[in-house]
Amino acid sequence: MDRDRPTQPALSQFVLKVHSRCDLACDHCYVYEHADTSWRGRPMAVSAAILTRVADRIAEHARRHRLATVHVVLHGGEPLLAGPDRLRRAAEELRRALRGVSALDLRMHTNGVLLDEKFCELFLELGVRIGVSLDGDKVSNDRHRRYADGRSSHDKVIRAVQLLSRPRYRPLFAGLLCTIDIENDPVAVYDALVELAPPQIDFLLPHATWDTPPPRPRGAATPYADWLDAVYRRWDAAGRTVPVRVFDSVLRTLRGESSLTESLGLAPADLVVIETDGTFEQADSLKTSYDGAPATGMDVFTHSLDDVLRHPGMLARQQGIEQLCAQCRACPVVASCGGGLYAHRYRTRNGFDNPSVFCPDLLALITTIRDREAAVPAPPRAPAAELTMSRGDFDDLAAGFGGADTIARLAAAQLEINQELLAAVSGRVALSDREGAAAWELLTDLDAEVPAALDTVLAHPYTRPWALSVLEGRAAPAQGLAEIAAATVLRARLDRGVRLAPRDGVLRLPGLGSVHLGEGADLAEVSAGPEGFTVCAGARRLDIGWHEGLDGPVPHWQPVRLFEGQGWSVAIEDTDPLRDCHRWPVARRTAADEAKRWADDLAGAWALIRRELPAYADGVAAGLRLITPLHAPDGSNVSAACKEAWGAIGAARPSSPDQLALLIVHEFQHVKLAAVLDAVDLYDPADRALYYAPWRPDPRPLAGLLQGTYAHIAVTDFWRVRRVRAAGAAERVAAEAEFARWRVQTARAVEELLGSGSLSDLGREFVTSMGETVGGWLDEPVTAAARAAADRSARRHRAEWTARLEGTS
Repeated sequence: MDRDRPTQPALSQFVLKVHSRCDLACDHCYVYEHADTSWRGRPMAVSAAILTRVADRIAEHARRHRLATVHVVLHGGEPLLAGPDRLRRAAEELRRALRGVSALDLRMHTNGVLLDEKFCELFLELGVRIGVSLDGDKVSNDRHRRYADGRSSHDKVIRAVQLLSRPRYRPLFAGLLCTIDIENDPVAVYDALVELAPPQIDFLLPHATWDTPPPRPRGAATPYADWLDAVYRRWDAAGRTVPVRVFDSVLRTLRGESSLTESLGLAPADLVVIETDGTFEQADSLKTSYDGAPATGMDVFTHSLDDVLRHPGMLARQQGIEQLCAQCRACPVVASCGGGLYAHRYRTRNGFDNPSVFCPDLLALITTIRDREAAVPAPPRAPAAELTMSRGDFDDLAAGFGGADTIARLAAAQLEINQELLAAVSGRVALSDREGAAAWELLTDLDAEVPAALDTVLAHPYTRPWALSVLEGRAAPAQGLAEIAAATVLRARLDRGVRLAPRDGVLRLPGLGSVHLGEGADLAEVSAGPEGFTVCAGARRLDIGWHEGLDGPVPHWQPVRLFEGQGWSVAIEDTDPLRDCHRWPVARRTAADEAKRWADDLAGAWALIRRELPAYADGVAAGLRLITPLHAPDGSNVSAACKEAWGAIGAARPSSPDQLALLIVHEFQHVKLAAVLDAVDLYDPADRALYYAPWRPDPRPLAGLLQGTYAHIAVTDFWRVRRVRAAGAAERVAAEAEFARWRVQTARAVEELLGSGSLSDLGREFVTSMGETVGGWLDEPVTAAARAAADRSARRHRAEWTARLEGTS
């Protein structure tokens, strides 16, 4: 469904200064060592009042411009000097204000010297990803990044990066930022950074202007291009195993795609800085131009972000190629270069109406890469896969995790798919279908009037299976369109009648519940009121209160029951007639006593997940919308996830809350991976081979092996924690045996995937990261008995699998 979105520019990236001083004295720092001196008059740390106002201003802007995601970087100075309490306050204020408005991508950029386990635990809880400044090996780093007394910072930064590389904290690691000094050996710098296995490397040109040009030793024409080209050749020869943002941006812009950095490309600037005193500033890099260059004269208390957008300096950076000087506009690589970083164009006599002071280097670098790419034929690859989600989200999910913001963005992408499917369904409404046309017209009105309520209904996990059934010719559109319209009207409490047909006597209200009218019921009309809603069917009228039926006494009304845990609300969906899309048969409507048992077990399971599996908890809370009870004829623990029903899992209630916790994190892995596969091609679908899966008696296709391996990351992690945290000694011994078994089996499944030859480039990257997570657990000590039991189990399963396969061949 097309939305009438504002077309004016918007700001989606915010640098929030939480502390204005630094514990290092780097001599190339643009904040303290260049032209601007405004930091001297600012408070050291941002106040609670300013944090609240900043969050409200950002949310106000995001709501007005309907931003799907807001990106905030906590910065300084050195942001860790702000301390854990102030950092927590900043994150919580942002989440409070943006809840229900936009997803929050929250990051921090730090020099790393203060980073420790306590900070990492806090950032795991808050979902803050960490970028670290490091200029390479010790000699290279110590050229600039020192304490005021001359001491080296290198060892402390390396310890910080090693901390972020631990499996528990790896999801926090956003990458390394390196400022180029051409006196440093480019290959030594690159090798030192790559050795730390960062998820990304960002090389930055040193800040300079035409008034204070960068060093060019011995009159070299393009020393910075030469330095980067040496790194590029090393990176290319090694197989480009680590994303390097400047190179990826050049390659993308040469293909006509967008840049990944503001220093290249023609995309309008969408970033603003908020200082510790609440003033709005333009990009920090402008501090290198002249004293006061970034200032806007505006602050969070008296100005909106739309006011900031109208500032002349911001407007100048919104005009793409038109705001460049004549020399840049005539340049053959302007689409890639974009004039370089805005601050690097400054000259006193004519402001920013110049090419970049690095113009010769940018031209040489881009043309060299262009010519080299054109000269080398592309190697044979698995089917091309484009990364259509953010690099940070991809890395989080590839490691097997994914915090609240990452999962919220997956949910937003899934909602967009449902919106597109709904629009496609409308195209199946025949001219003669008056009910379908009326329902679609009403949905169009509701989209304009109450879009949030409509989106909530469209996000119901069983929307997509219904839409696909229509598009595949297995169902007519009118009934489902009317059901979505009716549920939207009820959610928005609108006094407006909606006519819809029941399904075998059951009136489906997706996400809310079902009204049982009995066989033979024809069209019904639904409308909302302040106390409840009304259903009129023929001569029959039912007045239903909003809170009726939860304990079962109302025979005709079966509402969806909600489990409300600390930070998580999940529906026990046993009412939707379209819920039967899981591998096992669905259970009937649960009685009140069984619903109470579900709630009790969920409370125990959720407490365990929050306490013992925090790396999964926020993601579950952000993405798992409902659990559909299943029926297991033999009483076994069965569970499933349907790839089309994103946000849902099905399960028979297991024997204990601990088992339910395992089931939830296991099945939610499938939910996450299904959304990744909607966005990214990880493997060649033409592969028809079957592979060994250590948890299945039958050989599996590649897609099934990938799903199972990804799910068993969570299974392995569950037993890894339970071997220490389970209450009884016998339970801990059993958990250790399970951990020893599944870490080895999951690692072998990763090897099977990597050896298939059918993964795309991104697929290999994704599965390699999965393997790194599991590989980190292989070094953890287990008893000899647990290791022996794991080996016996693995040998027995493989032998039985082989015998079964030979018996069927």
